[in-house]
Amino acid sequence: VTVPVSLKEVGGYIEKQVAYLSGRGEDSSVIITLPECSAFSDIPEDALAKVFTYLTLIPTRQPGVKFIIILDRRLDTWASIKAALARIAASFPGNLHLVLVLRPTSFFHRTVTDIGFRFSQDDFMLKMPVVMLSSVTDLLRYIDENQLTSEFGGTLDYCHSDWIVLRTAIESFAVTVKDIAQMLQGFGTELAEAELPDEGKAIEQLLETHTEKYKKLKDAIRSVSKEGRHLLSNLEISGKDDDSQWDVKLDWETVQLLAQLRDMELAFDGFFEKHHLKLHQYLQLLRYEQSFQEEVMSRAQIIILHGHQLSAAHHYAMALIMQRCNELRHHCDTLSAALKSKHSFLMQTHQLLLCLGQAQTWCDDGAYMLANQLVDKSQSKEGAQTALRDIEKFLEGAPSMLSSGHDVLAMEYEAVITPQLQTQIGKVFEKYATVQQMIQNRQACLRKLADKQVRPIQLVAPRPENQPRSKSPLFSPKHLKFTFDISLPGKKSSRKSPNTRKFQIEVIHDYQESRSFVSYSLDGDDSPDVLKHVMRELIETERVYVEELLSVLLQGYRAEMDDPALSGLLPPILRSKRDILFGNMPEIYNFHSVFLQDLEGCLEAPETVGACFLQRKESFQMYEMYCQNKPRSEALWRQFSDCAFFQECQKKLEHKLGLDSYLLKPVQRLTKYQLLLKELLKYSPDCEGTSELQGALTAMLDLLKSVNDSMHQISITGYEGEICELGRVLMQGSFSVWISHKRGPTRMKELARFKPMQRHFFLYERALLLCKRREDHGEGSDKTPSYSFKHCLKSPGKYRAMADCPQNGPSNIIIKRGDVIHLQCEDNRGRLVKNLSLQQEDFIAAASLQLIIGNSSREPSPRLGPGNLKVRKLSSPKQQRASVSSEDTESGRSSPEPQPHSPKHQPNRRWPGAHHSVDICEGLEEWSGDQDAFLPSEMEERIKVKL
Repeated sequence: VTVPVSLKEVGGYIEKQVAYLSGRGEDSSVIITLPECSAFSDIPEDALAKVFTYLTLIPTRQPGVKFIIILDRRLDTWASIKAALARIAASFPGNLHLVLVLRPTSFFHRTVTDIGFRFSQDDFMLKMPVVMLSSVTDLLRYIDENQLTSEFGGTLDYCHSDWIVLRTAIESFAVTVKDIAQMLQGFGTELAEAELPDEGKAIEQLLETHTEKYKKLKDAIRSVSKEGRHLLSNLEISGKDDDSQWDVKLDWETVQLLAQLRDMELAFDGFFEKHHLKLHQYLQLLRYEQSFQEEVMSRAQIIILHGHQLSAAHHYAMALIMQRCNELRHHCDTLSAALKSKHSFLMQTHQLLLCLGQAQTWCDDGAYMLANQLVDKSQSKEGAQTALRDIEKFLEGAPSMLSSGHDVLAMEYEAVITPQLQTQIGKVFEKYATVQQMIQNRQACLRKLADKQVRPIQLVAPRPENQPRSKSPLFSPKHLKFTFDISLPGKKSSRKSPNTRKFQIEVIHDYQESRSFVSYSLDGDDSPDVLKHVMRELIETERVYVEELLSVLLQGYRAEMDDPALSGLLPPILRSKRDILFGNMPEIYNFHSVFLQDLEGCLEAPETVGACFLQRKESFQMYEMYCQNKPRSEALWRQFSDCAFFQECQKKLEHKLGLDSYLLKPVQRLTKYQLLLKELLKYSPDCEGTSELQGALTAMLDLLKSVNDSMHQISITGYEGEICELGRVLMQGSFSVWISHKRGPTRMKELARFKPMQRHFFLYERALLLCKRREDHGEGSDKTPSYSFKHCLKSPGKYRAMADCPQNGPSNIIIKRGDVIHLQCEDNRGRLVKNLSLQQEDFIAAASLQLIIGNSSREPSPRLGPGNLKVRKLSSPKQQRASVSSEDTESGRSSPEPQPHSPKHQPNRRWPGAHHSVDICEGLEEWSGDQDAFLPSEMEERIKVKL
């Protein structure tokens, strides 16, 4: 349950007086009263937990506080009391000292309550101390009458509406203090980052501006402090009355906020005084330097003027005096010319350095943009066009010096270029060439995707009704055939409608093209240079990734947590939980800093990168630990994302994105390796290291699947055993499940189960877990599912997967030779094999998971090759109604009989539509391994597909 910080987040239940704070008990225990409420049972669990959490947060500013609950159920029943006690035990977050229950007053319900509590007392006492009271007078033995409200015969003057008004005022004051703190922080950052001008008037104007802003902020602080003191005085006045429900000691929040406000004001005053003094001293220094420079030149002019006056008075040494005057004037002119030349030289050098800095930043931004373009969005035509526009817009902002070239720049700044500047210019243009090549390669790939023409669907003349059936095999490496109906525009789709016309339609899907956004092929060019381009991008993005990890760990957030200067901005609880926030990112950085060197060694021989990945295959398993910790890290970040420490670190690092974006980098990077490996494998079909590249690609795909399954596995609740003992997760997915009986009479109690149950299956190496998916917790993108454990089938045996092609076709699990559990996949893309046969034989590991098309057969089905997919519409109504086999035929078999794959044995097989075929082929590409023969035998538990 998220911690509510205001009345608005509690959802209005506080206003309805579901529960409220009322007085104190023994040992300063806080009393929470739950009055008679007919709608108490209708309150959701999470809402009730929020109410309790909010009420317990108010007095828990002081340590060791205890709580007493008064549960008023004088007009209720024992069933309601029992349910309320169970909900309190499950939802109350505080230190529950005592629960006082006022039992029903009617004779019948009082008797039932006494009997029920006598038998259930031990269960409740294990969770919380419960005392059943016969009347209101019994409350006086536990609570003083001054701490009880009038409805319980006490003298405590409690007004719920006044309490809500004061709580709202306190929370509003807290929000105001937070806003003031952010304003002070922003102004302090502005003062710290302000550039000091070189002119005295500009400095004076800057002083006036800063002083004016300082006065406005001081007025705001004084106003908020006055508001807080007024609020606290009202609480103190209310607390002086003995019968008042207010206890000032409970309102630590207001006192703490006032103390924080005073501390912020003192710190702000000290900071501004130092800044103001610094500006004044800088102004004095600037004026002194100007007077020093002007003194020399003005004194020389005075001396020259004095010499001319002596000459005009017919001084006897007039010739000598004029000689000295001319000499002094010559030195003044020489000095002025030298100063102007030096000033021009420095200004030109400064301009060159600014241009180089802008070019360096532009190159870094370009590499960052390419590395962060979303892969999924770049696969469609619209996504490719959007990515192209982003790149073109980025190229428009390129510095002009880069387009002019190295030689033009050297000629323009020839007078100021030094060997150090020449080296720096060379590095900048070398980096620019690399980034430009990467951008051109990316543009070529995106243009190819954006300009790709979709082949039109061509309608041909209808075939006659007696058209002979096609003899083509069910699966072919080059094409597949499916049947579906196409209705004419304006007609209702119906199998029996005479207006429905059937056409033969052929749809071709090319699976030869690459699905990666990284492509360097132009007109089928497979030269070794293409491999080097792919390898160069792999190394460049890996280098950027390592630098980002370094900036987060050693140069930024994690390292700054040990800096004493920032210790005041870092909450203590965050320092103790930094291992949760960063996970095992240090371990990932250490691995990739070494892995980057291995990749750089493969630049000249890209085909050897597969062996590099396989050598580090086990090290990549650390990502599974990082991804499993990611939900805890995100929850911790959401709690402290507004912390001033993170904002200060982000400004120091000059990051455009927050820490949460960099914590997501490992997950994003993990998904990109398989794309780059696909490109390397695509352009090195006959190279020596092709098998290693294929192995590396398979390893990375298996790692992604393992990480995804483990993320779902950690959300399983209620399983009493050790999940790790079940082995590795082979697959998981959601199904609709219901039970029927194939043999024998159907029991009446199971006729009610006519609606399917929603279950989530986890297939392990040693068992099959059935779980129920619960409602997601959180809001927006923070929602996370949970799976409640329901059943476990621990029957070791051969797992055999079959193609469940129909979208709505159910699968059956036959238990104990009669009971059938029907499964139906909910996922729209779940056209893969969701049907398993369990045989009580030796167990085969996950590698024996096979893909079989059609009925059970000893023959391995041909694998789907990367060819064209063809879908053909059947023209005959009989072909429309044909099916593979009936349910009765399937249920009547005790064991599957092997049949050869041929149209003769499967005359009526058909497929529902072309859109299913695409998903099947996409799923087939993810499976690897040879087909194993299926050994039929008598089975205790059996799973079959009904197509």
